[in-house]
Amino acid sequence: MRADLIFEAARYVVVCDDASTVLADASVAVSNGRIVAVGPAEQLRLEVAADEVIDARGHLIIPGLINLHTHLPMTLLRGVAENVDLQGFLEIVWAEEARVMDPAGVELGARLGAVEALLGGTTTALDMYFHPSAAHRGAVAAGLRHVIGPVFFSFPGPDGLSWEQRMDLARRWPQEVAEIGGPYVPIAYMPHAPFTVEIEHLAQIAELARETNGIITTHTSENDSENQATIASRGMRPVRCLATSGVLELSPILAHGVRLDVDDRRNVAGAGASVAHCPGSNLKLASGAADIVSYRSDGIRVGLGTDGCSSSNDLDMFAVMRLAANLARLVHQDPAAICAADIVRMATLEGARSLGMADRLGSIEVGKEADLAVLDTRAPHLTPLHDPHTALVFAAGRSDVRYVMVAGALVVRDRQSVLIDVPELLAQANARVGS
Repeated sequence: MRADLIFEAARYVVVCDDASTVLADASVAVSNGRIVAVGPAEQLRLEVAADEVIDARGHLIIPGLINLHTHLPMTLLRGVAENVDLQGFLEIVWAEEARVMDPAGVELGARLGAVEALLGGTTTALDMYFHPSAAHRGAVAAGLRHVIGPVFFSFPGPDGLSWEQRMDLARRWPQEVAEIGGPYVPIAYMPHAPFTVEIEHLAQIAELARETNGIITTHTSENDSENQATIASRGMRPVRCLATSGVLELSPILAHGVRLDVDDRRNVAGAGASVAHCPGSNLKLASGAADIVSYRSDGIRVGLGTDGCSSSNDLDMFAVMRLAANLARLVHQDPAAICAADIVRMATLEGARSLGMADRLGSIEVGKEADLAVLDTRAPHLTPLHDPHTALVFAAGRSDVRYVMVAGALVVRDRQSVLIDVPELLAQANARVGS
């Protein structure tokens, strides 16, 4: 067999399948953007000839991490809203967005966010932000698999669009994504939240998603105040708004889901919807602790997200994995409440399933697209390494990431972005915000 590239003789390959398979002294071969062979290094050395061989001895290979909820352009707003709750955060950030985040600012912030994400081993991000075409151009320029779509408010919002203008953009969106290009992503639509989008407008979004086979993501029950505001304005809880409008039956991705009650959880599970758990943001804004152990027991799929840099301050999915594991154990006061392998799978395969992309992403299996992160384990904090899953969740960090591949293309090599002049990007970002 001939391959484009092979990562040879990795210390471990963490497959992230349902069996939590880990292969020792294993190689991964890639050709035409896909994984074509995974197995013992000695065997693949005999069976596969590659145009490029990367020595992966002492390294650990994982599927690229999937950030299931973020706002990448908010890198330009990092630290502007501190020591406030969700409602105070929104008030400050929306004002700052109106000042900084025109299409040029959004494109720049998304490029900066994409580089940060990729250097930390994240290969796919479900990103919610206005001026989605600009954000998409910025992110794919860095090589990120970038899922984004039109954002909806029933009022003008930070971007000042009317409802009719939002729907016009949404109808054009599939063609715009195709024209911009980048790694394959599904068509996506992004109502901000049930308390900012009226039920009849949610119904229009649901109908459009059905017509285009698109996915939907929306903020849902992030804190108690959001639930109360939704009940006051809509006469029902956020999940009930999604059910009434027809959005819930499309298995949406619900960002946060911190404050879901028993009925909410039953309805979310029954619809096959997912929760994008963002523990860093939820803790920082004091929104609460989503009980992901119980959610999973109820049949709700849970993936992991960072949220935006204004609320969590970084895009570090390794930090998210650690927070998710420790918070789940604290909520249940049980150190065995959730295992490290489940957390890693939430950051990979479960995220892919939530996006409807598990046939393409989320695990290191032959036939899937080659979205990979390669970590150097030859460091004091990873020595000795008794269990790869435990090391990934409780010891490894984004500084350990050495190579990143998206759709078979190396976008990070030797800890450096392949596609972006990072010093120039940083200078542009600082100039944009006046720092």
